[in-house]
Amino acid sequence: MQQYGENRITTKKSQSSIVRFLLQFHQPLIYILLGATALTLLLEEYTDAAVIFAVVLINSIIGYVQEIKALKAIDALSKSMSTRATVIRDGRQSEINSLGLVPGDIVVVQPGDKIPADLRLFAVKNLQVDESALTGESVATEKNPETTNGDALLGDRHNMGFATTVVTYGTGKGLVVATGDRTEVGKINQSIASAEELDTPLTLKIKKFSHTLLWIILSLSLLILALAYLRGESLADAFMVAVALMVGAIPEGLPAAVTIMLAIGVAQMAKRRAIIRKLVAVETLGSANVICSDKTGTLTENQMTVQKILAGGEAFELTGIGYNPEGNVLFNGQTVDLSEKPALQQVLTAGLLCSNSRIVEEGGRWTAEGDPTEAALISAAEKAGITRQQTEPQYPRLDEVPFQSENQYMGSLHRHEDQTVVFLKGSVESVIRCADRALDKTGQIVPIDSAAVQRAAEQLAAEGLRVLAFAFKTSDPDQRQLDQQDLSEGMVFTGLQGMIDPPRKEAVDAVALCQQAGIQVKMITGDHALTAANIAEQLGIRGQTENERLLALTGLELQGFSDEQLQEVAGAVAVFARVSPDQKLRLVKALQASGKVVAMTGDGVNDGPALKQANIGIAMGITGTEVAKDASDMLLTDDNFASIEAAVEEGRGSWTT
Repeated sequence: MQQYGENRITTKKSQSSIVRFLLQFHQPLIYILLGATALTLLLEEYTDAAVIFAVVLINSIIGYVQEIKALKAIDALSKSMSTRATVIRDGRQSEINSLGLVPGDIVVVQPGDKIPADLRLFAVKNLQVDESALTGESVATEKNPETTNGDALLGDRHNMGFATTVVTYGTGKGLVVATGDRTEVGKINQSIASAEELDTPLTLKIKKFSHTLLWIILSLSLLILALAYLRGESLADAFMVAVALMVGAIPEGLPAAVTIMLAIGVAQMAKRRAIIRKLVAVETLGSANVICSDKTGTLTENQMTVQKILAGGEAFELTGIGYNPEGNVLFNGQTVDLSEKPALQQVLTAGLLCSNSRIVEEGGRWTAEGDPTEAALISAAEKAGITRQQTEPQYPRLDEVPFQSENQYMGSLHRHEDQTVVFLKGSVESVIRCADRALDKTGQIVPIDSAAVQRAAEQLAAEGLRVLAFAFKTSDPDQRQLDQQDLSEGMVFTGLQGMIDPPRKEAVDAVALCQQAGIQVKMITGDHALTAANIAEQLGIRGQTENERLLALTGLELQGFSDEQLQEVAGAVAVFARVSPDQKLRLVKALQASGKVVAMTGDGVNDGPALKQANIGIAMGITGTEVAKDASDMLLTDDNFASIEAAVEEGRGSWTT
């Protein structure tokens, strides 16, 4: 403990409250106004002096309060590290405060645990970790102890458990390799602390105006003083004339007018679901010419949706978005009659029954209880009329084999009439390995064409879809238990379901309006490059293309870029995938170095440095972490990109008026 210190993120020693408050007066225009206050007092104009000083004081108080709120980002990170940890020391397992962890400790984690430090995992059992706040990836990461490449990005380090991430499934053991500031989240803290506080376009204009005005007023006052003296006026009278000119020329009402104008803009933006945390952000948003947006939940629905199904050698499309079961299953543009499509019926039934999740409606919005992938399968089945209420009583579950990372599938055993049925769902490779037959479009069992199935799956994956395969078999009527051997052979392949987190309809229009207004839209996401590029194309986000396909650069490709190269790439490329927090920060800086006014959206801890560095940081009000919110200048109450476009419109309107 003496060598490594406590396992906490250290906060930079900050200035005292008095010094921070006094620094609010350190602005050229404020100097002029303070000078005006002193001179009006000298002229015994006490009412004017009080009004001018009150304007200065109110503006300084507002600035001080805003700065205090911004400093909460690092405090939120520090608090997120504090938790309880189960450790093995001297062969004994015990629970301690995570602040006492040191490198070399062995930590045990299980579902619901917040990982207390950076761990090198050496023993896992079906371990899955929600790393969305750290990496931006929406789906829980499967962990394994195998060695990874030294240059692998955070999202690809499958043998590591990172501090503040949460275990969602399985168990594991890991060796503590970093604590406190040396953890990945600690490095993010350092990036937040080092992010530059940039002047906004408004403050730059006011500074320039203030300097110019100051010299004009001083020059005119000295000229009047000299002329009055040369005309025979006494020096005292000439000085009083010059002072009166200075007081009259100082625009003491300017800060109040600017504040009122921006406050009106804040009120208007709130009506458009954008909450402004800093007054100057109103004008900054109106000046933005680049918006760097996260994908999941902002540009997309953040709800997995089955869009295509291949069953019996036929292709089907599904309408509807998200977990809402309203929609249809179409074949050649016509609604399907399930009685005529037995293979389709089997693949939908397998997806419904071989899952442990549910979809529920709350306040008019459908949400998932459990895994989002399974929720998408349930919604797809219900669109075809296969509901849980009707199907589960017909197929009561007897047993299951839960998903395991080494097998890549899940199986369930059900009683149906006078027999038992086994359903299997999993990766295409794992299901094909277990199946030796398939259903054709008439429902007849035929030999499986594994190569054709693989080609079909690759075609769906090329469209950015996540693909799952399904199979079934009938079994011994007396069977009541299911094991790996039952699933490993004799299965009948039924089909594939391809799903994606679809783009928001309103985001498509919002992206188009932004681009028409001269604002570049760039997607920066922790998701995979192929998925990101496909979503970007559907949204109409434009950038460099190759063979008529939108290019998406990955964090791995960005690692070797110099600052100059990154500046060129940041301007030309529209989609960046699998990027690290440090790379997000570099991308924002590269765009700013090109003279761009950058708006950055985000919701995770990993977005904190870029949000603070951006000219205006925009955090998600619903899904955003406290770190993201405290590092931002604006919150979206509906997590919707369309609200950003509306807020930009209001920002431009507020400033032009």
